[in-house]
Amino acid sequence: MSELLRLDNPIRTYDWGSHTVLAELLGRPATGPQAELWIGAHPTAPSRLPDGSSLLDRITDAPEPVLGPGRDRLPFLLKVLAVERPLSIQVHPDEDQARDGWAAQRGYQDAWPKPELIYALTRFEALCGFAAPEHSAAVLASAGGERLEHIADMLTSGGLRTAVAALTTWPEHDRPALVAEVAASTTADLVWPRRLAEQYPTDPGVVIAILMNHVILSPGQALFARPRTLHAYLCGTGVEIMANSDNVVRGGLTTKPVDVAELQAITDFTPSLPELVTPVPLANGEASFPTPTPHFHLTRLQPSGSPIEITAPGPSALLCLDGDLTITRGTATEQLRRGDSVFLPHAGGQTSVTGHGLAFRASLPH
Repeated sequence: MSELLRLDNPIRTYDWGSHTVLAELLGRPATGPQAELWIGAHPTAPSRLPDGSSLLDRITDAPEPVLGPGRDRLPFLLKVLAVERPLSIQVHPDEDQARDGWAAQRGYQDAWPKPELIYALTRFEALCGFAAPEHSAAVLASAGGERLEHIADMLTSGGLRTAVAALTTWPEHDRPALVAEVAASTTADLVWPRRLAEQYPTDPGVVIAILMNHVILSPGQALFARPRTLHAYLCGTGVEIMANSDNVVRGGLTTKPVDVAELQAITDFTPSLPELVTPVPLANGEASFPTPTPHFHLTRLQPSGSPIEITAPGPSALLCLDGDLTITRGTATEQLRRGDSVFLPHAGGQTSVTGHGLAFRASLPH
């Protein structure tokens, strides 16, 4: 059986999304903020098939032909993110934490970890992991303000875990004064925190942002966020791939609840450098973005005349972002243009991609 399943993908309309990016990608009118295009089989918003069913329905009805032996859930979720306003500071559990948290009913949505990779289509800015505490302490001290100096002292004496615990439990009545000290600072290192202070004038997450690494991705660069790594996306458009999970523990820059105990329990407070992922050319013409996770593998396809042959079995999803591509699998053929996507089930054999354009393929490591 040679199948190419053309997908109709849902848009998630979170308030931090762009009013134009996804509408232009899909050639549809914008009806408000559009934040994420989801390509996959997540139970909350699965991709639809031409017959009116969903990809999740197809997997539920016959998992092995779609996913391969031993699987009953698509391991990955592919997205396009259009970030106009910052997302919340958040962290995701690792495999053991997700399994235990789900079993103990601690607010987890499933028993899966949630590593993530973001590929920048435009300039993309993020916070990812903790900077060295001595650096953050110096920045806080230079900003002025007795509250920020107190956090600087706490970093020096007690470390990151102690400082984050203090900030997430900061007295409600004093939070505006804390954030106001950031807003009033003139330190060059605090450009983004000052912007955050304007949007979240009562949120101690503004100060937590100062403790984190600020990452600027140029188009074509990619960033990997491991489970247990505190992170937030600030602005830009990118292709994101993640494990097929919705487990999120928030730490700030949000109107939603911050679970202080769970944040402390699952976050890795070890200072680290952001993990930039360098593309690796593959023999078939794809560019691979390798990560240590078994849940997903992202490749970039830029055919320009010569076909790209995909010999590995599915499952995989292919998204076209530019140009005009022809996808052939056995006797099945699909034409893809900007915004179009197809799903390649496990069964089906070799796939050929021809034409000129830019596409991304979500699959599993082989």
